This record gives sequence, C-alpha cells and structure tokens, in this order.
Amino acid sequence: MKATDSPIIVKQFFKLDSLSVWDAITNHQLMIQWYFNNIPDFKAEVGFKTQFNVKAPSRDFLHIWEVTNVIPLKKITYNWTFKDIKGSSDVTFELIEQNDGTLLRVSNVVIEDFNDNIPEFKSESCLMGWKYFINEQLVSFLSK
Repeated sequence: MKATDSPIIVKQFFKLDSLSVWDAITNHQLMIQWYFNNIPDFKAEVGFKTQFNVKAPSRDFLHIWEVTNVIPLKKITYNWTFKDIKGSSDVTFELIEQNDGTLLRVSNVVIEDFNDNIPEFKSESCLMGWKYFINEQLVSFLSK
C-alpha cells in the first residue's frame, strides 16, 4: 500500500442508533469481542496509545495505534503503525445517522508507504481485512 493509492473504504449500514455502533467501535470490552481479542486497552481519547501483537503466516505484527481525532458519536481516527516495519496509515470510523439507522464508513488512508513485498500490506489484503472485520464480524456482533 502506497500513499499515492486511493483510500480503502468499507461501508456498512446498521439498523441501530449511532450510540450502539459507537460503543461497539470504541468500548474496549466490546471491541475485543469482534475486532482483535488481544487489544490490552482502548480509550476514545486523542493521544491514547495501545499496542498488541498479531501472528500472521509470514511474521508477527506488533500493531501500534494512537488516537488522533475524536468527535464523540460521529468520528474516531487512529494512526496505525507496526513495530520495526516502515509504513503508517490513518484509519477513520465515521458514523452517519440516517432515518432508520446508522451508516458506518471506515477509511484507511496510507500516510507513509508500506512494503508491498509483505503480502499483508497489499491493497487487496487490506480491503479483505476491513470487509471481514466490518461486514462480517461487526455485523454478526451487532446482530446479537
């Protein structure tokens, strides 16, 4: 993934109020049920940082997140990097209230190029990952 690539965008509509969706994407106890189960902590506060490891077939990826923007019930952005791996992206979760529910729009914007020789950093892999988390995992979690 390169900074010159178009952002990766995934959308999902929920027949829920924005507070329910916001809680699912910002409440640590809820996030670990559908997102990454080993996130040690999370706070929807600018400057909050966390890190956790994800094992992949090719290597371990120590994820490092820093919250950079919060508009409660509307938008949260965090910068996403990996220890000892070049690259950086901003991931934004935006909630758009509609008459019969909430549209969640997730965008992944590359700030600093990632190494495309690492399979997990190809655009197709990133898109598949976001579709899995948002269109499958979060949908399943919020339908309970």
